[in-house]
Amino acid sequence: MTTCQPTAPAGRRPALARVRELARGRGVLTVAGAVVALTVLTAVFAPLVAPYDPNAVDPFAVSQGSTAAHLLGTDDTGRDILSRLLYGARPSLLAPALVTVVAGTVGTGIAVAAAWLGGWFDRVTSALTDVVFGFPGLVLAVVGAAVFGAGLPIAVVTLSIAYLPYISRTVRGTAIRERRLPYISALGMLGLSGPRICLRHLVPNLLPFVLVQATTSFGYTMLDVAAFSFVGLGTQPPTAEWGLMVANGAPGILAGRPEQSLYAGLAIAVFVVACGLLGSGLSRTLLGEDR
Repeated sequence: MTTCQPTAPAGRRPALARVRELARGRGVLTVAGAVVALTVLTAVFAPLVAPYDPNAVDPFAVSQGSTAAHLLGTDDTGRDILSRLLYGARPSLLAPALVTVVAGTVGTGIAVAAAWLGGWFDRVTSALTDVVFGFPGLVLAVVGAAVFGAGLPIAVVTLSIAYLPYISRTVRGTAIRERRLPYISALGMLGLSGPRICLRHLVPNLLPFVLVQATTSFGYTMLDVAAFSFVGLGTQPPTAEWGLMVANGAPGILAGRPEQSLYAGLAIAVFVVACGLLGSGLSRTLLGEDR
């Protein structure tokens, strides 16, 4: 006598199995990429989607909770928190993007030059990057602000210098391995100059690795920029910026009004985690690394 085991309807799988499949596949990469893309689109189209002027003060709506008029509530001056979050995405993303582009471009250039030239140039650049590497980015930014004054441009410049060794050190090792491959020697035997080989062959082959490093560094850079604004040396009021919003909302936490700091802090945390997951997913996809 045969017994029939109940089977799940076709097309349906247990929720846990779907979650595991999502984690094993590219689902995490897709979700993280979607979060990053949505945040960028929010920053670009903030004037179109924000319900209010981010700096509009309403003395009759001070420190309100969530209402139909203000979905995320208002801050201590009556400004709409949702609007400030949407507009605050602009400087919160622009500054880390500039730092990542500058540090990535200069760091990759130094790494490729060191790998190609070797010798004293490699030793000197490695020593200099080691020296800069020993100083935390936030410390350099504070020193820069003390010398040149507070503001986001100073944070961008100093953090670009601080993050340059991270890119340079990691790319250098890969560039040296690529430099030793037979195709590089073959290109030299064909009469191609060193700069041409680097620009047309070596650098393009390093781009996937650089992209992974830049994606991961972007999230850490956002944390540093937010911290810089939190201590009052970055973006200045009344400009909306996530780190500054966390600082401005801090006094309200003990008073039972944590909305401003809470939502801005969540925005930073979600974006940073998304960047980390995106970098990890790109590492597996582009570099074939199983981590």
